[in-house]
Amino acid sequence: MKLYTYFRSSAAYRVRIALNLKGLHPEMMPVHLVRNGGEQLSPAYRELNPNALLPTLIDDGASITQSLAIIEYLEEVYPDIRLLPQDPVARAHVRAVALTIACDIHPLQNLRVLKYLTKELHVTDEQKNAWYLHWVSTGLASVESMVSQLSAGPFCFGDMPGLADICLLPQLFNARRVNADLSALPNLLRIEDNCQKLSAFQKAAPAMQPDAE
Repeated sequence: MKLYTYFRSSAAYRVRIALNLKGLHPEMMPVHLVRNGGEQLSPAYRELNPNALLPTLIDDGASITQSLAIIEYLEEVYPDIRLLPQDPVARAHVRAVALTIACDIHPLQNLRVLKYLTKELHVTDEQKNAWYLHWVSTGLASVESMVSQLSAGPFCFGDMPGLADICLLPQLFNARRVNADLSALPNLLRIEDNCQKLSAFQKAAPAMQPDAE
């Protein structure tokens, strides 16, 4: 098993957490998103992932892309440690939080989107940062409300970390990179603190990766 990753990619960060929680240890294959114009754009990497995005998981000869699809694959193929609840309603709630982060927040602060804002639409760095902060703050406020209404446990849903927590931690990491005010998110910060006590989250952190700068 191999994981094509970049230490600061929040999508790759999600998959690293999931792999750790399931006790899986793939070979890490760093792909630098900035060096040489972006190594993810090379023909060799595009053969693995036509979207030229991270992460990509290679398992048993199959190339699997998109972080949530990879995590769902891991859930099906390596089911001993569950990241999703069995109850259909609870499962839907977990997926709703994960998708709010991965589909509503993350794409609007993705590196290629921010580059397009500055290089093609010629917005200033100040305007770009305002864009970033607006969508991160709005999205995380929604997640705070969702989690507060649905769960009071140590993690997003219950007594064990799962898919929602896997998506939350990287997004909070991204928010701090742009100095977002997180003071109105007490439940998310509480959950983050509980997650950070676990080795699966600690080992997946950007600073712990072999390609960390």
